[in-house]
Amino acid sequence: MANSDKFSDLDSFDRELIKVLRNDARATSADLGEAVGLSPSAAHRRVKILEQKGVITGYRAVIAENVQGKQGTVFVHVTLTDQRRETFEKFERAALACAAIEECHLMSGEADYLLKIVLRESLSYEDVHRDVLSIMPGVSKLASSFSIRTVKMG
Repeated sequence: MANSDKFSDLDSFDRELIKVLRNDARATSADLGEAVGLSPSAAHRRVKILEQKGVITGYRAVIAENVQGKQGTVFVHVTLTDQRRETFEKFERAALACAAIEECHLMSGEADYLLKIVLRESLSYEDVHRDVLSIMPGVSKLASSFSIRTVKMG
């Protein structure tokens, strides 16, 4: 199913439910219903349909950074050697297989990808750069920026 198919028939109730869940994924059916003007059972039914359609793909907990032994976050702009499909596919397979890469985004603009690397106690950026990023297939250029602090998440 194409993404446009998933979202084409969302009505105002569905869109409002999504907004509420973005802010509080633990909202009860009663909370959801009250927020959007539906009964709890109608809100629950709509959320289940949104999940089945793939509009809602999961729920997550945001864990305090210091609990996980986080040492820092690095964002890396990656430019590939060329724009062939095969190059993109090889790079994406390598990114998916790498535990150090928390997020990988295909981008428009100067860089082809934006990676989010979360450094843990036993992992330095030098290690990630030398042993992972610099040897990934198709990489021509890496530009790294270290996050000073997270202002807003999620």
